[in-house]
Amino acid sequence: MAKKKSTKVKAKAKTARKSPAKRSAKKARTSTSSGFRLSLLAPSLTVDDVAKSLEWYTGTLGFKLGQKWENDGKLLGAELKAGDVVVYLSQENGAKGPRIKGQGLRFYWYTKQNVDKIAAGIQARGGHLTSEPKDEYGVRSFSLVDPTGYLITVSTEPKR
Repeated sequence: MAKKKSTKVKAKAKTARKSPAKRSAKKARTSTSSGFRLSLLAPSLTVDDVAKSLEWYTGTLGFKLGQKWENDGKLLGAELKAGDVVVYLSQENGAKGPRIKGQGLRFYWYTKQNVDKIAAGIQARGGHLTSEPKDEYGVRSFSLVDPTGYLITVSTEPKR
């Protein structure tokens, strides 16, 4: 019996040897907040001509039309989808006066698809690239500009 008691005492002693700092450090690592987390970004672009932009995004780039918003038969906006990415288009209504769009902003769209084939398809459908596919910064990418002036880069996914 005495042997069992000493075993229990040893086990308790091992637990007691852990300093409070070590126990709290382990706890802190598992309970630390990882910060702000997003699962999807869906930009809404105010465009000069929503019908023209809708045709360009679906016909030239290959987005699929989700929803369309109309008022009295006039197209006001649309939801576009490409894989997990959603882009909203809305018609400029002039209520805020003249606005320059697309400056100081570039969209980077990442894909697992073959970037060269995507670029060739866009060109075959009448699209114009501002830069041909090239290898740069560890990815393969090309760039283009939408009808309103928004800058877009289509790229292979970066290695993480």
